[in-house]
Amino acid sequence: MTTLLDIDKVTKTYRRRGNSDVTALSDVSLAIDDQEIVALIGPSGCGKSTLLRMIAGLDNDYVGALRWSEAPRPGKDIGFVFQEATLLPWRDVSRNVSLGLERQRMDKAAVSARVSELLDMVGLGDFAQSYPSQLSGGMKQRVGILRALAYDPRVLLMDEPFGALDAITRDKLQDDLLAIWERTHKTIVLVTHSVEEAAYLADRVVVMSPRPGRIKSIHTVPFSRERSSETRQLPEFAQFTGMLREELG
Repeated sequence: MTTLLDIDKVTKTYRRRGNSDVTALSDVSLAIDDQEIVALIGPSGCGKSTLLRMIAGLDNDYVGALRWSEAPRPGKDIGFVFQEATLLPWRDVSRNVSLGLERQRMDKAAVSARVSELLDMVGLGDFAQSYPSQLSGGMKQRVGILRALAYDPRVLLMDEPFGALDAITRDKLQDDLLAIWERTHKTIVLVTHSVEEAAYLADRVVVMSPRPGRIKSIHTVPFSRERSSETRQLPEFAQFTGMLREELG
């Protein structure tokens, strides 16, 4: 695989007026390959979300370097999915998904075709004219993911996107995300507190230490990319998630 992003010895310190400084990340190095899924796990406050913000270009105040194989275009090459879908309540599903496309001044017919394609991909075609208040939590998060995918970014960053959902809905959205990857082959960097989610979705799992966050270990997921509910029942799945729990301490 080709390295898409090389994170080289990155340290992030928050300067606090009147209080001692807080180092969120210390000497973090990680190579992220094109089209792979990388999951970041670690205790709260270890800098996982801070690292995502750096990758997204939302935080440039750090020591070290982020080197892209090809510089990402602002607002076009990186999509961000948050824990909450944060949909605009006055816009229906189709107009929430199309928000980024409208800002790029795409032709209306092209926008409509792209939105329809995305909604059909996750089974939301019948809800195009529904409003966020009429959707379940899982449906809202699907719309949030589609909004981030709408302008076809090269990289999808996801900050605990399924953390607020019930277990059944979370499992379904994990399968939806894998299906989306099969169709798009996006590079995905995912922050999660669930070792099962990390093991089920990722090609590699990065374990981070307590603050200041450092990379404690990196593990290649030891089963095939084709995954289903049966994957979670495999003995090697239990062994792998057990090992990750031990690493987290």
